[in-house]
Amino acid sequence: MKDRDAAERDLIRIRLAQSREELRLLLDPPPAQSNGSGAAGNNHSGFPRSRTMRMLLSSRGLGTLGALAGGLLIARPALALRLLRFIPASAVAKMLMARAVSALKGKPNHAD
Repeated sequence: MKDRDAAERDLIRIRLAQSREELRLLLDPPPAQSNGSGAAGNNHSGFPRSRTMRMLLSSRGLGTLGALAGGLLIARPALALRLLRFIPASAVAKMLMARAVSALKGKPNHAD
């Protein structure tokens, strides 16, 4: 009877180890791969480093944040304006200018 219990426990431990490995693969970012020049290929060492901030600063994330801010402004304008005072205007302006300049640089020039 003890051999059967031990075998079942071992089977359960193997299944748990497999499920932990699957979760680790899903939740952890993939390891950085070399691109041949000695530098990591997809390394996010710059700002922002967290996956949450990268998602929020992407185009889809900014659209979502804009929709959320618009809904808050419509539903509770006093609260939205109070929260707006906490946002550093100079930092937001710099970020918007940098995005505008990079968009203009990336835009192809059509001389028609």
